Amino acid sequence: MRLPLLAVLVAAPLFLSEPAPTEAAWPVFDATNYTQNLLQAARAVEQITNQVKQIQNQVTMLQNMARNLQSLDFSSLGQIQGALTRIDGLMTQAQGLSFDLDQLDSQWSAQYPDGYGTDATTLEMAEAARARWQSAMGAYQRTMRVQSQIVANVRADEGLLADLVNHSQGATGALQAQQAANQLIALSAKQQMQIQSLLAAQGRAQAEDTARKAQAEEAARETTRRFLGSGTAYSGQ
Repeated sequence: MRLPLLAVLVAAPLFLSEPAPTEAAWPVFDATNYTQNLLQAARAVEQITNQVKQIQNQVTMLQNMARNLQSLDFSSLGQIQGALTRIDGLMTQAQGLSFDLDQLDSQWSAQYPDGYGTDATTLEMAEAARARWQSAMGAYQRTMRVQSQIVANVRADEGLLADLVNHSQGATGALQAQQAANQLIALSAKQQMQIQSLLAAQGRAQAEDTARKAQAEEAARETTRRFLGSGTAYSGQ
C-alpha cells in the first residue's frame, strides 16, 4: 500500500540524514530478467534437441531406404531353368509320336494310314504294326523317364526351398523380401510346369496305345479279308 505523498516528504530528510553504510552494497537480483534468460536458454536447448532428432530421423530413413534397395545375394533362377530344361529335353526326345505339330502330322500319316491298298503286302503290314508297337513302348518309356526326372528335381528342390526360406526370413529390406518371394513363386511355378509335362507325356502314351490298338484291328480286318478272298466258293466248271 502506497504512503501519502506528504508522509514521504516528511520521512525523506530522516533517511538523508543517516550516515552512509561503510560496507559495500549487495548486488540487486533481477528475478524477471533471470527468468527470461532461463526461458530463452530452455527454448534454445529444445530447438537444438529437435534439430538433432530430425537429423537422426533422416539418417534412419536413409538407412531404411538403403536396406530396402539392397539386392538379395542369392538367385535360384539357374537351378529352376536347368530343371525345366532337363524335363523339356526328355519331352522332345524321339520316343513315340512327337509333340511338334508338323512332325506329329507326318508321323501319324505314316504309322496310322486311313486304309490299306492292294499293293500293301502282309509283311509290310506286320512291319508297320511292329513299328507302332515300338513307338507306343517308347512313349511309355518317355513318361517313366519324365517321372524319374521330376522325382530327382523334387529332391533337389528340398534344399533349394530351404535356402529360399532362410533368405526370405533373413531379408533386411523390402527389395530382398520381394526378391525372395518372387523366387519362391518361381519355384512353385516350376513344379506346376513339371506336373503339366508329366500329364502331357502320360496322355500322349495312352492316346498312342489306344490308336495302336485301333490300327491293329483295322490291319486284322484287312488280313482276314485277303485270306477269305471274294467269298465265292471255287467251282471246277
